[in-house]
Formats: sequence, C-alpha cells, structure tokens
Amino acid sequence: MNMHKYEKWWMLFGSGTLLIFLIVVGVSAFYMGSTPPYCATTLDPENVREHDSFQELGLKQLDDNEYSLTILASAFDYDVGNPEKVIEIPKGASVSIYATTTDVIHGFEIAGTNANMMLEPGYVSTNRYTFKNAGEYTLLCNEYCGVGHHLMAATIKVVE
Repeated sequence: MNMHKYEKWWMLFGSGTLLIFLIVVGVSAFYMGSTPPYCATTLDPENVREHDSFQELGLKQLDDNEYSLTILASAFDYDVGNPEKVIEIPKGASVSIYATTTDVIHGFEIAGTNANMMLEPGYVSTNRYTFKNAGEYTLLCNEYCGVGHHLMAATIKVVE
C-alpha cells in the first residue's frame, strides 16, 4: 500500500493528538482523583413528601446572604412552596438548590443562568447559584416529560 506523505503526516498528527488526550484524561482520572458526579442523597420517589428535606418546600434563609431552595417536580408542575409559583430572592444571595421528582425524569433550568440539572425519581439533585443581577428568571423543564411539558414553569424574582 502506497500512502502519500501528507496522509502519513495527518495520521501521525491524529494519533499524537489522541495519545495526548488519553494521557490528559488518564492523569486527571487517576492522579488527580477526578470522579464522575454521584448523588449522595437518595430517597423513595413514592414517599418524597415524608422525607425530612421535602416536608417544607420553597425558599428558606440560612444565614445573612445564604438561602436554601427546595423544589419538588411532578406531572407538569414545579412545587415551590406557594400556589403563585413565584420565588423572591434578594440580589447577591447565594442559593443552594435541592430538587427531586416523584414521577418521571424532568429537567431543571433557570433560563439565563448556568443553573441546570436533571431531576430523576429517587435522587436529590443539588446546585448552587449566586444571583448577581436583579430581574425575573424563568424556571423551566428542559427535558420532555409528557404532553403538559410546556406548562411546567415557575418564576424567580431577584429583588434589590
């Protein structure tokens, strides 16, 4: 088989790039101790409301500028602790978000931010976000969950 010299160079370049990539991933995984994310908190999806963490939904102030937001997703609805589906958060507040679902896989995205999670039955997903800008943000489901998927939303108001 006769190969052109440029083909040989491109094969050498591609093989070298692959080798460098595998070395970087290997060093990251084994030497630096990187591991895939895991869910430390699991619960029975049929009895979520009986779990201590999900008996009181909504926003709770923990410290001066520290808050905890607990949300329960289910059939085309985010339960945020109030029927208006509005959460008011002070500007500059750091919010720890805890969310789960009782039925099927749902998405969790606060539009305009990098707060994005996948909610799976039986697992508590967590995220931390600091709201630096005042305004309204839409909490929406970004994972198709059925015919009422487009109705699944809530509002986060960041106030001065």
